[in-house]
Amino acid sequence: MPSRHLRVGTRGSPMALSQTAFVRDHLVAAHPELAAKGAVEIVTIRTTGDRVQDRLLAEIDGKGLFVKEIEQALTAGHIDLAVHSLKDLETWLPAGLAITCVLPRDDPRDAFLSTKAASLAALPKGARIGTASLRRQAQLLRRRPDLTILPSRGNVNTRIRKLASGEIDALVLALCGLERLGKAELATEILAREIMLPAVGQGALALECRAADEALQQLLEPIHDPRSAACVSAERAMLAALARRHRFRASRCGCKRNHRRAGHAGILALPRPDRAGGDRSAT
Repeated sequence: MPSRHLRVGTRGSPMALSQTAFVRDHLVAAHPELAAKGAVEIVTIRTTGDRVQDRLLAEIDGKGLFVKEIEQALTAGHIDLAVHSLKDLETWLPAGLAITCVLPRDDPRDAFLSTKAASLAALPKGARIGTASLRRQAQLLRRRPDLTILPSRGNVNTRIRKLASGEIDALVLALCGLERLGKAELATEILAREIMLPAVGQGALALECRAADEALQQLLEPIHDPRSAACVSAERAMLAALARRHRFRASRCGCKRNHRRAGHAGILALPRPDRAGGDRSAT
């Protein structure tokens, strides 16, 4: 593969930078020439979802806010490749862009964190649980309608600080995010999928590039995991079908294919006006 200067776009959060470094290391392992100084440039891009922290995502047009500016930079040729948490991507990508590589998927389950209880079931009645995710909110209230849902935005470290300060009694976060930041020990319970169905694509890293860039697609092929790609493709296809049929935002549905089995599961959720609401969180 001929050498090239590779510009990799990402958000600037600790999680996003950790994930991008992970991808860079895998690329270097597959293509040692990319270890040369300057061969891989990491370009941080601040998205609308990063800038606006005082409003719920649903109030500012939802899920694509964490990728929109990155995809615009990709389309304009300012970067060559984008690293995303796959669950942050819209169901339909902009014209001319494609997910050309999916890395081996990490554990897609959600984790429960609390200073007040060892498990979701053990939380006291009326406990305050932080989440800005409609998917998580709906499933939490289905199991524990007595809980008080408080919107909790910001990166993982910010939300953990809110928990430590007593602003909230519990959090639900993606387990893979905690693992990537070296904070998995903070989880007091790993939520079974029967309790909390993970988001579509959760646990997977997606590399997006221009569909016409065949040379880059060949460069990415050694780190692509076909099994993980097939799994998340099935989940996204299910999401797309449900979104078309039910005519509501695709981000308001969560479905997951079990990472060990060939089965499928899905949920549809609509916000209740008398409950705190939100859209999909960044992690």
